[in-house]
Amino acid sequence: MPDPLVLAFDTSAAHCAAALLSGDRVLASAFEEMPRGQAERLMPMLAEVMAKAGCAWRDIDAFGVGVGPGNFTGIRVSVAAARGLALGLGAPAIGITTFEIARASHPGAATITLGGPRGAIFQQDFDGDRSDGPPRMIEGETPTQTVDWPNAAATIARLAMLRLSARDTIDRPAPLYIRPPDAAPAKPVPPVR
Repeated sequence: MPDPLVLAFDTSAAHCAAALLSGDRVLASAFEEMPRGQAERLMPMLAEVMAKAGCAWRDIDAFGVGVGPGNFTGIRVSVAAARGLALGLGAPAIGITTFEIARASHPGAATITLGGPRGAIFQQDFDGDRSDGPPRMIEGETPTQTVDWPNAAATIARLAMLRLSARDTIDRPAPLYIRPPDAAPAKPVPPVR
């Protein structure tokens, strides 16, 4: 039986990234820094990555997606794309947090502390390979780990492959927001008479 194909992508920071993994081999990947425009770039980038590897949508066995924390709109772009592709193609979508991506580069760390948008600092504890409690926003500390964003999609694919092979229960990916929204609801404006 051939290794499953996992297509992973991330737009949770100022970038658009994708990677296609078969077993432990990255067949193709792409990374572009971009402060905005991920919604327009993501699907063409996925198509380019698959074309480089010579595979079609029907060949994909699972999707890996970065769910944040990070940029509010970017996270929603990736998660919506992953859910839509999973539904349309009948393949599971597996959400991977930014903490898990960072921890892959720092496997012995019991706590991951990352910088977020607008100077926020996010932290999550780990016990072995699993998170130990919910992530939180903290003050008075500096980030102690970083994320290798150019290789983040490949890391997401590897972590998604591990979850797939462990036969864990796979929930639909959902955005991971830690900081409260900055936007306020619009105030109704009475009609001008």
